[in-house]
Amino acid sequence: MKPQVNIIAVVDVIGALSGSTLLNGNLCMMDDGEHNSAHQGTPDLCTVVQPGQVVSWTALAVDLQTPVEIKNISFVPADDSHARGRQQGQGQGHDQPHAQGQAQGQAQSQSNGHAAGEHSEGDKLDLDVWTGVVPNWLQPGVAYQYRLELQMYEGANSVMHVDTPALMCRQH
Repeated sequence: MKPQVNIIAVVDVIGALSGSTLLNGNLCMMDDGEHNSAHQGTPDLCTVVQPGQVVSWTALAVDLQTPVEIKNISFVPADDSHARGRQQGQGQGHDQPHAQGQAQGQAQSQSNGHAAGEHSEGDKLDLDVWTGVVPNWLQPGVAYQYRLELQMYEGANSVMHVDTPALMCRQH
């Protein structure tokens, strides 16, 4: 088993901001796991992991002059029908629920040391890599979807998310 799986989110920031969506080819997610993860190259990436493995997320912009950063990673409870029913990839409203760390523990930023979602008013969003450890209690073969929130520039429409990627423990 590899001790770490790296997930990269490649974002066409100009396309995402212009279309107000991370869908339509504006987000490509891939991992370097040793197992056959499903939907490589799409926002629906399902990364196959093993308990105890470290998972690291990184965001990169296609246009190097346009920054993109991970704002938050949170796991939505399996019974959250509201999360499944809404349209994916749109700008984020503040009334949408999320359950941080449901499946993986808390993803943490290595660049500023805050746990996911813990940002003070003056923090600069320079989150290079978010990491977490796959817990032992995940059921094999069950996809645990998470919300990946990305920040591009600043302003009302600068934060967008997708709820379609997932982690899934390998079946024995």
